[in-house]
Amino acid sequence: QVHLVESGGGLVQPGGSLRLSCAASGIFVDLVVIGWFRQAPGKEREGVSCIDSNAGSIYYVESVKGRFTISRDSAKKSTIYLQMNNLKAEDTAVYYCAAVPRWRRTCDGRWFQARTSDYWGQGTQVTVSS
Repeated sequence: QVHLVESGGGLVQPGGSLRLSCAASGIFVDLVVIGWFRQAPGKEREGVSCIDSNAGSIYYVESVKGRFTISRDSAKKSTIYLQMNNLKAEDTAVYYCAAVPRWRRTCDGRWFQARTSDYWGQGTQVTVSS
């Protein structure tokens, strides 16, 4: 059974940083694309970043480029991080980890446009406020 468990959310002031973690179990991370999505109140869920460790590809939406960094733990291969720096109020949302088989999706904007995934985590709240 596949489980994706997010952690690391919280309240931070504008300009601050947070690191989200996604711990995957029941799945081989090399066989899936893992992404971070977010959903703010009253808005649609949107993709933020994804990583395909097997292909060595990474993608960011324009609004987070230069501020967010996605990575895979070199030791704990099943953990994916999202380092978020210079946070803004508009980054406030529930952040979800998602996974989809590599044969079904590639790590790029097309996956984010579809807004679908095979597996989802329960989400972690990120609030950016002074």
